[in-house]
Formats: sequence, C-alpha cells, structure tokens
Amino acid sequence: MRTGKKAATKSDKKGLERALGAPKAVRSSPKDRDLARNTKDAEGQFLTTNQGLRINDDQNSLKAGERGPSLLEDFHLREKITHFDHERIPERIVHARGSAAHGVFQVYESMARYTRAAFLNDPAARTPVFVRFSTVAGSRGSSDLARDVRGFAVKFYTSEGNFDLVGNNMPVFFIQDALKFPDLVHAVKPEPDREIPQAASAHDTFWDFISLMPESAHMIMWVMSDRAIPRSFRMMEGFGVHTFRLVNEAGESSFVKFHWKPLLGVHSILWDEAQKISGLDPDYHRRDLWEAIDSGAFPEWELGVQIVPEKDEHKFAFDLLDPTKLIPEEVVPVKRVGKLTLNRNPDNFFAETEQVAFHPGHLVSGIDFSNDPLLQGRLFSYTDTQLSRLGGPNFHEIPINRSVAPVHNNQRDGHMRQEINRGTASYQPNSVGGGCPFQAGRADGGFVSHAEKIDAHKVRGRSKSFFDHFSQAALFFKSQSDVEKEHLIQALRFELSKVERPEIRERMVRVLAQVDGGLAGRVAEGLGIAVPKAQNGPLNLSVPADGDAAAFQPEPVRKKILLSPALSMANKPLKGIQTRKVAVLAADGVSGSSLAAMTEALKAAGATPAVVSTRVGFLKTDTGKDIKIDASLLNTGSVLFDAVCVPGGKASVAALLAEPRAVRFVKEAYGHAKAIAATGEGMQLLSAAGALAASKAQAAAPAAGIVVGEIPKTKSVAEAFIAAIAAHRHWEREEKPPTPS
Repeated sequence: MRTGKKAATKSDKKGLERALGAPKAVRSSPKDRDLARNTKDAEGQFLTTNQGLRINDDQNSLKAGERGPSLLEDFHLREKITHFDHERIPERIVHARGSAAHGVFQVYESMARYTRAAFLNDPAARTPVFVRFSTVAGSRGSSDLARDVRGFAVKFYTSEGNFDLVGNNMPVFFIQDALKFPDLVHAVKPEPDREIPQAASAHDTFWDFISLMPESAHMIMWVMSDRAIPRSFRMMEGFGVHTFRLVNEAGESSFVKFHWKPLLGVHSILWDEAQKISGLDPDYHRRDLWEAIDSGAFPEWELGVQIVPEKDEHKFAFDLLDPTKLIPEEVVPVKRVGKLTLNRNPDNFFAETEQVAFHPGHLVSGIDFSNDPLLQGRLFSYTDTQLSRLGGPNFHEIPINRSVAPVHNNQRDGHMRQEINRGTASYQPNSVGGGCPFQAGRADGGFVSHAEKIDAHKVRGRSKSFFDHFSQAALFFKSQSDVEKEHLIQALRFELSKVERPEIRERMVRVLAQVDGGLAGRVAEGLGIAVPKAQNGPLNLSVPADGDAAAFQPEPVRKKILLSPALSMANKPLKGIQTRKVAVLAADGVSGSSLAAMTEALKAAGATPAVVSTRVGFLKTDTGKDIKIDASLLNTGSVLFDAVCVPGGKASVAALLAEPRAVRFVKEAYGHAKAIAATGEGMQLLSAAGALAASKAQAAAPAAGIVVGEIPKTKSVAEAFIAAIAAHRHWEREEKPPTPS
C-alpha cells in the first residue's frame, strides 16, 4: 500500500508503478488492458470514507491496545461494515421538526497551532455549509413554539471531506451515558397508552424519569429557563455539547468545546407568547428564518472555542468528559475564531432539509473524539437511524449529503445506489485494481486517531468524577437575573402541575432542594406540598428497591458555587434592532408625516416595520396617500412582533379605539414588556390599553419602554423608541402587568 506524502494521480505513473510492484513493460500486455479498466475510477486516488475523509489504515480496527477490544468510536469500521450489511437491499425519532438553510463559513485566522483541519487554517477559504435547526420531542406536525431543546446541526463541506458539528442550543444534556438515551426519549415522548401530550414534557413519564436521574438536574435548569423558547433561530446560541479534541500537525492534542454566538444577540419569548403564537402561526420560527434570508438579512454566528491543553484535563472541579457539565466562560474564555453566514434558502424542503443526514462521527483530519460516554454512543446511533430513515446505506449519495471532496472506496451496491462503479477490485488489499484506492498517510491528509494511552479494566460503570449532579445546576440558577429565575420557577410549576401522580411531584421537589432551597420552596408552594431540606446523605428518592437505581443516586457533592454572568441572557451585551419586527397600528386618516417618519427611522436602524390595520388592502393617510396594509388585526397579534407603535391621526385612532382587537394588541404588548411608542392621538390607544396613564401629568412620566410625544416630535420619539427596542424587554413592567387579555 502506498502511504507516501505525495498523492498518486493519473499523471503520476511512477507512483502507480510503485504501488503495483511490477515493471512498466508489463502494463502494455493484453492481459493488463483489463487492469486499466479495473483501475479507471480509483486510479491514483486515496481511500476515503463516504464523507471524503482520507483513511490512514484500512487493515486494522481501532482497539484499546494492540490486544484489546475494538472500540465503538471506530467510525471507519462502523461505516464499512454497516454499508456491507445493507448492500442487499420514515420521520426522525427525535429532531423531526426542522428548518434549514445553506451558507458559508470562514475562519478569521489560521488555527494551525491547535489543529491541522484545513478549513480552520485558511482564512481565504469559504467553506460551504448546510445548517438545520429543530425541536427535539415533537413530530413533524408539532408547533415551533414548544418548550424544548433546539437542535443546531452544521454540515461543513470541506476540501477534506464533510465535518458535522451536531449540537443544540444548550451546552449540556440530560444524561451522562448513551445507554440511557432510549429511556430519556421514551419518557419525554407522548405517553404510549394515549399518545398525548404532543411535543411537551409536562406529563408523568418524563418527570418520573427525570426525578429518578439526578444527573439531569443541570439540564432541567436550562430546559425550564427562557432558553427553551428562543425568539428566533437567528437569536439563539449553539453548542457542540461534547468535549472534542483538536490535533495539530505535530500530533499534539487539546480539548475543545464548540460554541455558536449569534451576532443579533440571544433573545427569547415568554411562555404566554409561545402559547398564543402556536395558535396564530405554529411555523413562526421556520417562517422567520426563511423570510430573513429571503429579504437579504442573512443570519450570522461566530464560531467560538474553549480550548483546554491536554495537560490541564483534570484541573477543573468537574470532569471534562461529563456531558452534563459546561466550562464556565469566566474560567476558560470563548475565543471567536470564524463566522457562519446563512445566505440561501433550500430549493426543496424534502430533498434538502428532510433528507440531510448529520452524524457526529463525520470528522476531518485534525478533529477527534474524546471519551465522553454520551458521544461514544451517538457515534453508533446516528448511522443506524439513517439506515432506517433514508432507506439504506447509500444516504451519503443523496445530493445534500454528498461530500465535495472525492469519494473513493470499495463499498458497493445497496438500496438506492447512485454511483456507477467500474472495475472488479472492490476489496483491499488488491492487485487487479493496482492496489487502488491507496491508504493516505498523515501528510496526505489521512485521518489518524489520536494515540491516547489507556490502562484500564473493561467495566460497566462511570467515574466518580461524574457524580456531582447539583453544583452546576445551582451555578446556572444563581447566575440568572431575578426575572429569569421567576420565569424558571413558573415553568417548573406549570410542568409539575400537569403531573398526575403526587409522588412524582414530591420526588422532583426533593431533587430541586439539592439545587436551591429557595427554588424548591417556590415550586413546592405552587404545588401545595411541603419543602424538604437539602440533605448530605443519599437522596432517598423512593425508587423500587431493585438495587439498580441506587447506583445513580450517590451522595450529593458539595462544591463552592460561584456566579457565571455569561449564563444569563439578561447579562448579554445589547445589540441593535436589525431584523426586529415592529407593528405599526394604523387606519384610515393616520398622520402620513408621523407614519413615514417612524417607518423610515425603523428601516434605517435595520428593523422591519409592518402596517397592521383593521382590514387588509390599502389605507389612506390624512393627506390622501395610499399605504399598503401588511397585516390585519384578524390574522395577526402582538406576539408576532418585537415592538408596537401607534402614529397619531384623529380618524385613525378613533377607528382603532372602536376595535377591541387593537386595544388587546397594545395590552398584550405591554404585559409582555415590549417597547411601545405613540405620537399625538396614538397616546389615547395606549391609555385605553392600560399602557399609559390617562392624565397628562402622569403620562409625562410613562413606564419603562413606553415612548410618547406629539406628532411634530416623531423623529425624537423614533430615536428613543429604537433604543427601547434594543433593550429587548422592559421587565420592570412585568411585576404589575395590566389585566390579562
């Protein structure tokens, strides 16, 4: 086998001769004309995976030592055997509901110090990507607005093969070992006897499982927080979840956590809004992503990395391999190394968004796995599920999944095979095919697994360093703002109130007591049950005495709790108002000057104003100008917008005051703490909705986020309104909301 530094090509006859081990004269014999036919496709090429990654060793599986067991993480072994197993020849189980887009990724500067991955080393390279966002628990027909984790999967079509960064919008997960993944999904899915509730975790089986798995405590803080209902896919963070490795040209390894930081900031919506949006537009997130790209407002994220030298693996108060833990950004800062831009919508939803196949085992040289036990299990699961979902082992040949790097290997046939392979050499090693395709050396870009020293017994168990289930859960809760804490408490109250079995609610409150006594107390108060104190001994969660569950309920580990401001969305740096949707309530007779000044200022700031009226069609301003109506009060609501403004105009405001939906529109926006502006007579509608005092003296000092002024001062009102929108929400108002609509 040829493993030299220079790739053999059709023009590299000497290299081909060396690989064949025969003199040139033999090539011209009639017998070997068949050889030329057999080598036509793979002549002079390197052996690759179906993702285009060059293979360094096709003779040996990856083992824990030369005489040790084969390892599940051997992605080449799994792909090769799985394809063979299915050579004779439905909806995703999780992440079924998704939305996706094409784009590009470009690194800012070379990361050669840490990795030999080519796409991370060439600042001039624009790597094509396909990104899919999704909910997890619901079916394809569920709402975008479920309280749920969001998938954030990125397929990089690199020059060295496909690299899939398959993550979520939360940096941790429910479980520590992939063996429990089927149990988790079975628990959160609709209950099997009645197939309800859809796309919701507020039911007995989910909380029964969670209350018996203390390792889920940290993830529950995230899922019950505002992070679980993002304002937009464009305004949520992404995380690789697991700890991976970066390996440089010298073979030196560093641990890495991957982050996606949205340039529009991180924002969410309220649970009350989510319920109403599900009725008005259950495709809210899908539509938002599509319309933003279609209008040229391309969503952008920066790729961030937390890099930990291999020598520092054990210096933290938590285990880097534990997927229920994160590295606080205050401990290891996130370095932003490149930008992802989504700039093209799919041409066909089924062919692209539905058929795209991600896999955390699709790597490129320079990126490798860690021993995270959840990641190791995912390496098997993803290939296995694609076989069922996409009909067989050739899912990599579907256009959206094809590598842009050449693919050459000996895999053949199978259901829906697209490639027409020529030649008879479909095995390794071979001589009839000239030994092609060749194995690639490291210098040729061949993948070489990091040589990690392992000296251990084969066991079913987990490290004691994984047993601290509550310190980071407490860190997350304590790092939230008061408003975010209140939302989290109300979410837990709602979810657990839907649980029918009292013993499950009580058990879950005992778990919450290990996180924070005040949190447990507030939740228990809403459920009408007593609050237990945090205990130092075993948790005693009253599980069946079968001897198994006790292993996963160790004594609580008590570690010093610090604060991490980066965990709070309220502490994120404020951004502008690019792509924010602003409802402009208006009817016939609206002040044309005020309407024009407000909409022009909003557009100049990057927002998207939409005229909302009592009907569809066109309205006339006070000067007789026709204005197109973008939405009617009959088919929209304030929950679909980030802010609301009401331009003056006597006739316009009179018509809005006579329409209860208009009053409710403003009232809801006020109750949801959104920025609201009004000019001239528009202030009357704010007063009618309880958003502005009726008396002039009181109206002169409006509540936070409320901006008013006379029509001639529309320009200054617009400036203040834009600043108010940039703050996203004005939570001071949430303490005393108006009467619920």
